Amino acid sequence: MQMERRAVPTEFEVRSEGGAFNFYGYALKWDARSSNLGGFRERVAQGATAESIQRDDIRALFNHDPNLILGRNRSGTLRLSEDSTGLHYEVDMPDTTYARDLATAMERGDVSQSSFGFKTSGPEGDSWAEDDDGFPLRTLQKVALFDVSPVTYPAYADSTSGVGSRALQLFAESRGIPLARLDSPEAIRAAIRGGSDDPALSEARSLPLDLHIRDHEALTLSLALRAARL
Repeated sequence: MQMERRAVPTEFEVRSEGGAFNFYGYALKWDARSSNLGGFRERVAQGATAESIQRDDIRALFNHDPNLILGRNRSGTLRLSEDSTGLHYEVDMPDTTYARDLATAMERGDVSQSSFGFKTSGPEGDSWAEDDDGFPLRTLQKVALFDVSPVTYPAYADSTSGVGSRALQLFAESRGIPLARLDSPEAIRAAIRGGSDDPALSEARSLPLDLHIRDHEALTLSLALRAARL
């Protein structure tokens, strides 16, 4: 099962009572536009997590590490709710060394970002269009959550991390287009519009793409260098 992850800035609030800690913040915010994820931007539609937080078994982890579990919705130590801003989460932290250290880091402001792991729910889980600038825009309409995590580094915040690879693979499959053709915003826009005769999609690329360098400029340079060697 393929998982995608996204990171967002978060203002955590930490409370302590009788030596126990809990914290709360937002795992994601509705309609906030992402940076360039490798030829497209992304947003989350309001209500995209509503079914998942009622249905799925979701964990709170530190840095997505399953060995550093902070809470779980099934046990009541993780509470998830949607409001007009986004997906809010609150965690009763365990009495462990790593949790106490994390609480200190949060209070100091050293940890100030959240990340969430998800997959889209079925063919209507996402949609593709163009934003006001004509840039490809993916909207997450319905997702299944795996975890929400305070993170030290937003490892999936930029396009060079390969963050968009899985999303583009799913999009290519839904359009019946080889993934290698979606190597630029122009090609993605052509696929969104259904223009199979568009010059951006007219010729299949024969070279495999490194999905960890989906950044458009790096990818263009990579293809040019490979072509020069042939």
